Amino acid sequence: KNILDIIYSDKSIVVVNKPGGLLSIPGRGEDKKDSVTGRLKKMFPKSIEQPSVHRLDMFTSGLMVLSLTKEAHRDLSIQFQKKEVIKQYTALLDGILGEVSGVVTLKFRLDPDNRPYQVYDPDQGKEGITEWKKVEIKNGKTRVIFTPLTGRTHQLRIHSSHKKGLGIPIVGDRLYGNGDEGDPMMLHASYLEFTHPDTGEKMQFSSPPPF
Repeated sequence: KNILDIIYSDKSIVVVNKPGGLLSIPGRGEDKKDSVTGRLKKMFPKSIEQPSVHRLDMFTSGLMVLSLTKEAHRDLSIQFQKKEVIKQYTALLDGILGEVSGVVTLKFRLDPDNRPYQVYDPDQGKEGITEWKKVEIKNGKTRVIFTPLTGRTHQLRIHSSHKKGLGIPIVGDRLYGNGDEGDPMMLHASYLEFTHPDTGEKMQFSSPPPF
């Protein structure tokens, strides 16, 4: 159970295909120990203590890049901060979306009384921006490609479900949609592009969604 699906690895970085339901980094408590970074450190014993440079929600599957060295960690972290990393997600929405493409811009923040739930707040919230494109409609569900331009917590889930966004939750989303305990969430990090911290080469990875 401690195996990761490794897409690419070298002495500095590892790209993995994270399964839905696995934490990116360990949480508090014994039951939240199992994580991408925990498994990575077992597979790559020379890894630095904190290899993660970005996260995916526990129930989101797909591509993640991790660093094995301090230099790579610093370089990749700066790329994420400067929004130089290109990420795309494939999602299945629980309904029929009329429009073809667009941009969602919404301000939201954590609801401290109901963690980890995020709430729309035009005054105190931090702005999230997501480009989206409809791919197809099948069996009453809409497949879309999301390109987030910011990296807020639950950004794509809120931008999908909120009435000021697309107004249709992601299939299997238990927080913002109709998902039940045990349902997989149909949100997959399907494309990742960044610059290799050592070589300066452009790295591009694709992962087909499991749905």
